[in-house]
Amino acid sequence: MKKINWFFLTGFYSGLLPKAPGTWGSAVGVIIAYIIIKFFPNPNQTILMLAALFFVMGYKMVEEYEKNGGIHDDKRIVIDEIAGVLITVGLFGDLKQDTEIKLLFAFLAFRLFDIWKPSIIGKIDQKAKGGLGVMGDDALAGIFGGILAGIFYMVYLKVKTIGI
Repeated sequence: MKKINWFFLTGFYSGLLPKAPGTWGSAVGVIIAYIIIKFFPNPNQTILMLAALFFVMGYKMVEEYEKNGGIHDDKRIVIDEIAGVLITVGLFGDLKQDTEIKLLFAFLAFRLFDIWKPSIIGKIDQKAKGGLGVMGDDALAGIFGGILAGIFYMVYLKVKTIGI
């Protein structure tokens, strides 16, 4: 495997950290999103395009990795978490307002679905092979995470408005 591929697959080597590699990979995705939000004029579009790029790259690189004897869904591979959390963030509305709280909600909601793997997320994780199995469950966790993060944010705004 090429070093550059391993660099991307492991989320810029964050997946090589000894504890909770998926959490570290998700954190890398949130940091990337934060930088995009601060410096790009249309952050949602940019983040979703980047999520798609990471998904396609991850799919192709995982296929190659596993074809050459790599472990299926190797815990060190976290490009799927980066793509997934970017989907969650990208589904939010105006990211220039309440940026930090939205990123926190996105991180928490995505991690919940990524770890819990309810319904179709778990089925894809268990039954799909290769790159689709590795990337697909996190893409769906990103979509469901985006919905839940939006709900968290609406509750946050309601609580903030009534002053609890």
